Amino acid sequence: MRLEGAAALVTGAGRRIGQAIAIGLAQAGCDVAVHYHGSAAGAEQTARAIREAGRRAELLQADLSNAVAARGLADQAARAFKRLDVVVNSAAIMVREPVETVTPESWDRTLDLNLRSVFFVSQGAIPHLRRARGKIVNLADLAGLEPWPAYVPHCVSKAGVIMLTKALARALAPDVAVNAVAPGAVLLPDEWDPGDREHIRETTPLARLGSPADVVAAVRFLLTGTDYATGTVLVIDGGRVIR
Repeated sequence: MRLEGAAALVTGAGRRIGQAIAIGLAQAGCDVAVHYHGSAAGAEQTARAIREAGRRAELLQADLSNAVAARGLADQAARAFKRLDVVVNSAAIMVREPVETVTPESWDRTLDLNLRSVFFVSQGAIPHLRRARGKIVNLADLAGLEPWPAYVPHCVSKAGVIMLTKALARALAPDVAVNAVAPGAVLLPDEWDPGDREHIRETTPLARLGSPADVVAAVRFLLTGTDYATGTVLVIDGGRVIR
């Protein structure tokens, strides 16, 4: 796949990893539909960076916990660019919550955004991506591969993203390739203190935290580095899953 002149939709592109991916795709030649929910200022920053890279940016606001809104997002992107070649499902929340305090509402809040929206955004994109023989990249997480006791709903949601990636890859082959990236310690939660960060660094086999650029490179590899991968999960974690 060539990204020069392609059109991409990136969810959760107003902040953190989603923002980095959207800008990275623009730097590779994509026009980018920048989805955001509450991060309007961040989304504007993303759009400015895309335009500075010489590409078109379209801002799309939607609450993806609403399945109807999620399903309609790809149509909006395709109308703006008259095509849609790439979908990156990055929007997610990560809530620290002791297992005893999880409520039905907090469970649904995490699962609806982190997992259900990935399915419905992808479902809405199917006709566009089939025409383009395009690709989907989902953002999973190391939490989908190992249990974190203080983040049980998050772990379940990201494990679901991994299985959803494999199921969609089977369902959409051979027209659309569907893969996932599972980052490890890349952008740690804002509320973590320096001691927490140092502990993660020390217990990572490569002895460093990752950067958004590491994830962007993985996404770009799955889009342009090979056309013979589907249903795979590329783990970018400095070796934490094998520690």
